[in-house]
Amino acid sequence: MKDGVNGVALGVFVFFFLAVTVMGFLAARWRKAENEASLDEWGLGGRSFGTWVTWFLLGGDLYTAYTFVAVPAAIYAAGAAGFFAVPYTILVYPLIFTFLPRLWSVSHKHGYVTTSDFVRGRFGSKGLSLAVAVTGILATMPYIALQLVGIQAVLDVMGVGGGENTHWFVKDLPLLIAFAVLAAYTYSSGLRAPALIAFVKDGLIYLVIAVAIIYIPIKLGGFHDIFAAAQEKFAGPPGGKPTGSLAPGEAGQWGYATLALGSALALFMYPHSITATLSSRSRNVIRRNTTILPLYSLMLGLLALLGFMAIAAGIDVENGQLAIPQLFENMFPDWFAGVAFAAIGIGALVPAAIMSIAAANLFTRNIYKDFLRPDATPEQETKVSKLVSLLVKVGALAFVLTMDKTVAINFQLLGGIWILQTMPALVGGLFTRWFHRWALLAGWAVGMVYGTVAAYGVQSSTQKHFGGSSAQIPGIGEIGYIGLTAFVLNVVVTVVLTFVLNAAKAPAGTDETSPADYTADAGDPGVQVELPPVTAGAPAIR
Repeated sequence: MKDGVNGVALGVFVFFFLAVTVMGFLAARWRKAENEASLDEWGLGGRSFGTWVTWFLLGGDLYTAYTFVAVPAAIYAAGAAGFFAVPYTILVYPLIFTFLPRLWSVSHKHGYVTTSDFVRGRFGSKGLSLAVAVTGILATMPYIALQLVGIQAVLDVMGVGGGENTHWFVKDLPLLIAFAVLAAYTYSSGLRAPALIAFVKDGLIYLVIAVAIIYIPIKLGGFHDIFAAAQEKFAGPPGGKPTGSLAPGEAGQWGYATLALGSALALFMYPHSITATLSSRSRNVIRRNTTILPLYSLMLGLLALLGFMAIAAGIDVENGQLAIPQLFENMFPDWFAGVAFAAIGIGALVPAAIMSIAAANLFTRNIYKDFLRPDATPEQETKVSKLVSLLVKVGALAFVLTMDKTVAINFQLLGGIWILQTMPALVGGLFTRWFHRWALLAGWAVGMVYGTVAAYGVQSSTQKHFGGSSAQIPGIGEIGYIGLTAFVLNVVVTVVLTFVLNAAKAPAGTDETSPADYTADAGDPGVQVELPPVTAGAPAIR
C-alpha cells in the first residue's frame, strides 16, 4: 500500500463523484411528470423507462460495489468456490423470464408498487403482506450497508481519512459526505437519480474490467503465471492444509450447487430488483431485458478473475475486501486507478439509492398505509416514503460505522436466506391461487425460523454466530446452502397445510385480480399492442 493520500487517484475519483452528484439532482427534471407527489413518480420513475434505461438500471441495481469487491475477494481467499456467482446469474434469467412479465402486468393493472401490494391483493391477507414487507426491509438493510462498505474500502486504499489512530469523525468524514450526498439526491429525485447515474456507473465498470483483463495479465506475465501463482498459494505450505483450489473439490460440490441455485431463486425476491422491474413501461421491456442482462454475467466472469490476479500480484491484505482496490492501485497508473475507484464508488451509490427507495416503499404502502393511516393521500405516501428512505440509509450508515465489516457481510448472507422465504407467496401467487394464505404464512414462518437458527449456529474464524450461510442438510448429511434447505421446508409446510385448510374450507380471502390481469400490457407510447386471443374453453392460469 502506498504511503499517504494518492492525490491523482483521489482527484479523478472526486471529479466523477461530483459529476454523478450533479446528475442526481438534475434527474428530478428528467422525464418530469405533471404530478410528482405520488409513489408511481418518486418511487417508480413514473413507470416510464424503456429497454435501455431499464437495462442499465437493473444492471446498476444487481451488480453492485459489493459484487465488484466481494466476488473477486472470494476468489482471492478461497479459489474457484467464489465463482458460484457466475452460474447463479446465468440461472436467474430464464427463471425471471417466466414470472417477471406477469408481475409487471398485474402490478400495472392494479397500481401495485411493491411485492407486498400484490400479495395482499392476490390472497386478501394483510398479515401475509406484512410478513413479506418486513422480510424485504430486513433483508435490504445489510445490503445497503455493504454498499457503504464498498465506498469505505476505496477510501481506505486511497489513504483518505487517516490511519487507525485518527479521530473517528475525521476518519469517517469522507463516508459521511458520500452518505449525505446520496441521501440528498435520492430524496430530491427518487428513482430517476439512480436510473440516470447508472449509465455512468455501468460504463465505468465495463471500461475498467476491459482494461484490467488485458493490461494486468500483460504486466504479470500472462494467465499461465497468474494461475500458477494461485495454485501455489491454495496448495498451502508443504505438508500443510490447502487453503483453496482452482476447481471445487468433491466435498464442496453440494455447497457450491445449492448456493448457486438458492441465490438464483432469491435475487429477484429482493425489493430493489422488483422496484427496478416495475419502473419499466411495458412487459415487453422486461422480456427483452431478460435476454440482454446476461451480458452482465460475462462481465462478472471476467471480474472474478481479478481475484487470481491479486494473488499473482502479491497483494497481501488482512481484510479481503481491500484486495481488488489495492490491486488497482498497485497495477494501474494513478489516474486510471482513480477511474477504477470511481467505478466502485459509483457502483455503490446506484444500488444503495434503489434499495433505500424500495425499503421505503414497502414501509409506506404495506405498514404505514395498511395499518397506521389507511386514508393516506398519494402526497402523504410520497412524503413518508422520502423520510423513511433517509432513515433506512441512516440505519445502514450506523451499521457500517459501529460494527465489524465481516458482520455486515454475514448479515447480508442472512438476508439472502430470509428473502428466499417470500418466493412461494410471490411467484406461486403469480401462477396459481391454490395456495392458502394461512399455509403460506406458516411456511414463511417455518423457513424464517429454521434459516435464522441454522445460520446462528454457523461459526467462522472471526464470529461465533452467523459466520456463514452453509450448514449440514438434514437427511442428506452434505453441507449445503441454508437458504435452500429453509425454502424446501417452507414449500413442504405450505403444500401440506394448503391441503388441510382447503379440506377444512378455511376462509381463503378475496382475490382482487383476474386471469387477464397477468397478460395485460400498457404498450409502448404510440404503439397499439394486440394481445393474443384466448382459446375458448382453455383453462385460465391463476
